[in-house]
Amino acid sequence: MKFNTRELVTLAVFGALWGVVEVSLGSLLHVLNVPLTGLFMTAVGIAIALVGRLYVPKPGATVFIGLIAALLKMFSLGGIVINPMIGIIAASLLAEIVLTAFRRPRRLAFVLAGGLAVLWTLVHPFLTQSFLAGRGVLVIWLDLLDEGIRLFGLNSNAAWVIVAALVLLRL
Repeated sequence: MKFNTRELVTLAVFGALWGVVEVSLGSLLHVLNVPLTGLFMTAVGIAIALVGRLYVPKPGATVFIGLIAALLKMFSLGGIVINPMIGIIAASLLAEIVLTAFRRPRRLAFVLAGGLAVLWTLVHPFLTQSFLAGRGVLVIWLDLLDEGIRLFGLNSNAAWVIVAALVLLRL
């Protein structure tokens, strides 16, 4: 994972692009309370990172881009927002794992990397909120799911259908 100066500059440009998009468009979408903002921002950001990986096809490039974007996300309106920073780093790390698993990543590897990174948005709230706010948040989410099942008169197995629908929505 050694980069020359030209590659570092290229990675920095793509990381800065992702970071600026996060700080500007991401902040605007969150202020406007647009649904699935995290999903949209992850898709845009990881697309930028994967294009950057095409320009610097070395292991670690995607994570480097994600780290720069997360660093720039610290300058968002309202101060340091840790959850999106964790999401950016995790998405870039997942994409990097997929790309590194392929010796010479081709189109399929990039599609799988982008898909896995975007699917992270489904898991992200549960892991980060449980980590930052304690196990109680997970219990609240499960209670909310149970209440929704009862409210709509669904079978308890419908929870899997709901989760599957959320996964399909994010793909």
